[in-house]
Amino acid sequence: MLSWLRQRMCRDLAIDLGTTSTQIGLPGEGIRVDEPSVVAVPRNARPSPGRNPAAGRLARQMLGRTPESIQAVQPVRHGVISDFELTESMLKCFIRKAAGRQTGLKPRVVIAVPGCMTAVERRAVINCAERAGAGRVWLVEESRAAGIGAGLPISEPLASMVCDIGGGTTEVAIMSLGDIVSARSIRTAGDAMDEAIVQALRRGYSLRTGLQSAEQLKIRIGSAAPLDNELSCEISGLDTASGSPRRAVVTSEEVREALYGPLDHIADCIRSTIETCDPELVSDLAETGLVLTGGGALLRGIDRFLNEQLGIPVRIADSPRTVVTRGAMICLDHLDRWADRLDSGT
Repeated sequence: MLSWLRQRMCRDLAIDLGTTSTQIGLPGEGIRVDEPSVVAVPRNARPSPGRNPAAGRLARQMLGRTPESIQAVQPVRHGVISDFELTESMLKCFIRKAAGRQTGLKPRVVIAVPGCMTAVERRAVINCAERAGAGRVWLVEESRAAGIGAGLPISEPLASMVCDIGGGTTEVAIMSLGDIVSARSIRTAGDAMDEAIVQALRRGYSLRTGLQSAEQLKIRIGSAAPLDNELSCEISGLDTASGSPRRAVVTSEEVREALYGPLDHIADCIRSTIETCDPELVSDLAETGLVLTGGGALLRGIDRFLNEQLGIPVRIADSPRTVVTRGAMICLDHLDRWADRLDSGT
């Protein structure tokens, strides 16, 4: 009865605090917030209780376009808080948007975080969430949340493998009997792919572009494996030789070649995770294969590329961008089952 009353008065929240975007879901209602992890504030001022900075999509539009008086910042880098105050302000804004009017009770919160976080970095996330208005806070590894959200049978005595490719980190984990058997976390993911495209354009076309333009190029024509019909796209940038704006037509083959470096690093991470497992679990993977989640799973042909590299079945989860948040919501719905496997900072 008390649990039902609490749910009616103050909804619990599941948060995926990512480098590129932050998602907040309410169990039973779905994802209520899906915003870029960007904050815009006056350059010489810090967030204050009486002033709410621009956060989310509006702030993202300002990246690379702000005057000297304003700075647009991504306060989370590689899944780790790099600016505590700005992250607190951003979370406060997003929590208010997701939970609406508060009744005096503070929501219980489960936050998905990278597995490579140190104890100090985990404590910073918990403190930040509490200052932003959360009550009790639990942390769950992104890979575990991804496995739960993708519907993998992680509680069975069978190897289940997931690779979550986000903006700042790639999380790889093999799970069995409800726990993580082997895991790796690397800071090579979507942002590293964008940077690789920027460098390739500078080398091949003497064209200087921004990370947002590179990301759009990746979305439009990027691929990890050859396409049946190769694509091309026009991109604008600064000619490094003349110092004037210029356009160039880039092909999907050129973008794919630029992406091979980050993709090979991700494949090596998956391979090294498999190598640490017992033979029985490895034999399971030959049949159960690998499930891809995260925004990076939307890259064309990435499942085919990894299948060729690893020799195991590879499939992409349904709605891969939201899998981690869905898994965190399931943890909230079944806290009695998962609480002892979550980190509460105590």
